[in-house]
Amino acid sequence: MKDLKRLLRYLLPFKWRALANILFNVFGAFFSLFSLSLLIPFLGVLFGTMPLVEVKPEFHLNLESVSNTLYFYISEVIRLYGKEIALFVVIFFVAINALLKNLFTYLASWHLAPIRLGIVRNLRNQLFYKILHLPLGYYTEERKGDIMSKMANDVGEIEYSIMRSMSMFFKEPVVIIVHFVGLLLVSVKLTLFVLVLLPLSGLIIGRIGKNLKQSSSRTQQMLGGIFSLIEETLGGLRIVKAFNAEKKSYERFVKENGEYTRMALHINRRQDLASPLSEFLGTVVMGCVLWYGGSLVFSPEHAISPESLIGYMGLFYMILNPAKSFSSSYFSLLKGFASAERIDTILDAENPIKSPENPLPAPAFNTSIEYRDVHFTYDQREILHGVSLSIQRGMTVALVGQSGAGKTTFVDLLPRFYDVSGGAIYIDGHDIREYKVEDLRALMGNVNQEPILFNDTVYNNITFGVESATMEEVIRAAKIANAHEFIMETEAGYETKIGDRGSRLSGGQRQRLSIARAILKNPPIMILDEATSSLDTASERLVQEALEHLMENRTSIVIAHRLSTIKRADLICVLDDGYIVEQGKHEELLAQGGIYARLYSMQIW
Repeated sequence: MKDLKRLLRYLLPFKWRALANILFNVFGAFFSLFSLSLLIPFLGVLFGTMPLVEVKPEFHLNLESVSNTLYFYISEVIRLYGKEIALFVVIFFVAINALLKNLFTYLASWHLAPIRLGIVRNLRNQLFYKILHLPLGYYTEERKGDIMSKMANDVGEIEYSIMRSMSMFFKEPVVIIVHFVGLLLVSVKLTLFVLVLLPLSGLIIGRIGKNLKQSSSRTQQMLGGIFSLIEETLGGLRIVKAFNAEKKSYERFVKENGEYTRMALHINRRQDLASPLSEFLGTVVMGCVLWYGGSLVFSPEHAISPESLIGYMGLFYMILNPAKSFSSSYFSLLKGFASAERIDTILDAENPIKSPENPLPAPAFNTSIEYRDVHFTYDQREILHGVSLSIQRGMTVALVGQSGAGKTTFVDLLPRFYDVSGGAIYIDGHDIREYKVEDLRALMGNVNQEPILFNDTVYNNITFGVESATMEEVIRAAKIANAHEFIMETEAGYETKIGDRGSRLSGGQRQRLSIARAILKNPPIMILDEATSSLDTASERLVQEALEHLMENRTSIVIAHRLSTIKRADLICVLDDGYIVEQGKHEELLAQGGIYARLYSMQIW
């Protein structure tokens, strides 16, 4: 029911098209009903079960008056032109009705297509928006491959399910209701007999569909695992080849893929059973109706005439196809709901990083950044233990310590990639949670250990996130970052495509591009996370020179493994197991002979 409500909520922007679709379906069903109803009086006169009507009856808006009027006009045509011409006239009117029925059916489909595709478009947009705005902590627990599977396969499954089930919502019920009213008008007794049979066949189909939704959800989870395995393998292909692990990786993939195939085969076989089973049950029900209807014709009371029975069977047949489609759509809908539940895990995920309802004006950062007794707990483990630090505007502060000491967590709290568990961080004396998240992050630029670039041109990577940058500004930023020279050596200069994650560039070139991007943004606060730790000596020199230009006249927080690069920092903080255990300048910390001195001596030997 929750999934159905969500689907109906997606329908709201298309309510007028939905109403138009229903209206045209009503017209189509009415003309289908009328074309079949037209045959009943003609067959009665043609077969001699009804005498020719010689006096035109007085017309009233009821079924009996309409039937008598039709009898009169058919009788007139038979008297004047004979039965063959009368048959032609009736067939002509049936054909006109069929034309109108199909015209309105097409118009209904014409309005249905933008509903179906529009819902899927909006769903993709909402999903991608949520993926962009969820905090980084969400993605440490979720596999990227599973998220990709939800974006691609689950949305595709919903699209397919909607394509199959939209007619179930808008067309089949209308067709069934209109023709069912026609069945009641022809014979109440026979229709009551039908009402006993149809729920029995529906119960059988429902039993087959039981647990299909749960099985489909497990299948989609397996497919997410396959996507994750592919993503991991592509990311670590160098290691796979270096350790001759192609066979092991292949065997692992074959195992995962085989389990997915077996589960998908089970679901597809059950789903494929819906159509032949519903067709068989429909034939059985139709046979039962024909048997019971024949007994009414042959009964002494003649409860129904032969021509009415023929017309009734025609109307009933018009119900069977929508009912069959209804059952097939039901199975597709169950699979779609399973995918919708998986997508809901993203759409309904709570984002704890929120802007306040009444934020302060955008900060200018005039004085200082202060960490006051900051605690941070993740997965029931405390990472930072009451850390306090004051960073004055224009200072360069370096964070050093062994891996896992809490350095990256320390800097990630400043742009609110995560929120503190205790204490607070202040900019210019105001808690950073009092500002809009966008305004807070506009103060900062990031250069990470692994440069994050996109499969686009050099120009678009440098201007990423910066509106209305001129070419002169981009070139200036690239020159400051020592990137302009190698950019101009590429085949198309700033319009050169750099490949997936900058794969067509060296490590040093990628890092200099990310520095140029930070320079172009020109933020007052820079966060540098081990920006030179993975570079060779020549590249490190160029990147370090670019970083020094980048940090000029800015407040910088630097995470460094190579302690030689931070000798000139205004303040060096040594973190150990979530505590700041030492603070001071390079010479002061060496003189203390503590952790920093030990780390420095290990690196210079």
